[in-house]
Amino acid sequence: MTTIIRAASAHDFLALVPSLAGFRPERSLVCVAFEGNRTVGVLRHDLPSKARDRAALVSVVVGTLCRMPGIDAVVPVLYTDRTFESERGTPERRLAEQLIRRAEQAGFVVRDALCRAADAWGSYLDRETPASGHPLGMIDDNPVTAQAPDAAGVLDDPAASGVLPAPDGRVAVRIAEELERFGDAVPGDAVFERLGDDTDPVELVESLLSADFVRQPALRLAWFLHLAARPAFRDGMMLQFAFGPVIGAAAHDDAIAAAERADMSGESLDDLVRREVAEGDHDDVTELLSRLLLGQSTLRPERARVEHALELLRPLIANAPEADRVGPLCIAAWLSWSLGRGSAAGAFIDRAVELEPAHPMAGLLAAFIGGGAIPEWAFVRPAAEAASVGAGRS
Repeated sequence: MTTIIRAASAHDFLALVPSLAGFRPERSLVCVAFEGNRTVGVLRHDLPSKARDRAALVSVVVGTLCRMPGIDAVVPVLYTDRTFESERGTPERRLAEQLIRRAEQAGFVVRDALCRAADAWGSYLDRETPASGHPLGMIDDNPVTAQAPDAAGVLDDPAASGVLPAPDGRVAVRIAEELERFGDAVPGDAVFERLGDDTDPVELVESLLSADFVRQPALRLAWFLHLAARPAFRDGMMLQFAFGPVIGAAAHDDAIAAAERADMSGESLDDLVRREVAEGDHDDVTELLSRLLLGQSTLRPERARVEHALELLRPLIANAPEADRVGPLCIAAWLSWSLGRGSAAGAFIDRAVELEPAHPMAGLLAAFIGGGAIPEWAFVRPAAEAASVGAGRS
């Protein structure tokens, strides 16, 4: 259901931005995009540390806005640790002016352009903004935030959803013990009889999504870690978490066929997939799966499945042996990216690269996501996720 939120003034709007974004921005450029009076997206980028990087950032932001269908207006908000006092006026003015000019040249209405600094806030478009700014209490103590249904779930940092919980020693030991059982196991061994239907990767993913982490058998969690370390299963389970069991089954069958081709060619599976994608040497199913992995599709992941998967993966990674963390870290990174959480994805990737610098998938994700790739489905707005905000000026 659409949530209608009324923001009668600029400080009301600033009070609502964390709820719209899902986190409290710091040292960020946040752009709230509108279709009419309806917010349809929130973009966030780190503030450039060097003046020469401003133009590149502005180009990326405006280019992204141009790809979002139906967007006709924007409100940029700059969050900075600089102060009105030290700048003798509104900080980051040059960056704001560049963005306003380019956005208007691209045909967007800039309804307002705001700054929240360390000591005050103000509007770049309001000539009556005092040199000392307006008090931050107008934002922090604003009752309008009570209108936002997700205010309680606002994170302190955009990367906070990539933070792992503290491990539970007893759980970690049980998972490690079960993992050892798969070292020399062969089909027909008792460990697979205990797994039952969960031996099948497709059934395994659905079983994992059927219960919270604390209710998962250690054997099931260990089997997932064992498979996640193997590219032939990792990517299929990752896609299944996002798109469901039909895609998961197709990905599993395709991965088995790819593993056989890799064995025949003497390549690693990651190298084979990379080569076949580059050469265009694949069938329709393989092409579909490759496009999903690269975000080159308007088919949107099922948010509830992805959220549940991430809720399970974080404690699982925290309790897994270090040698078995990279695979699930890659899965968590891609799933976070699929929901538009680039900072959280980066946090997972950093951990993976730290554990195994030469890991092919971790390196690929670092280059791909770190390069600013955005999935096509991010530009297809589901009506159920829309919210309306009227932005005004003080």
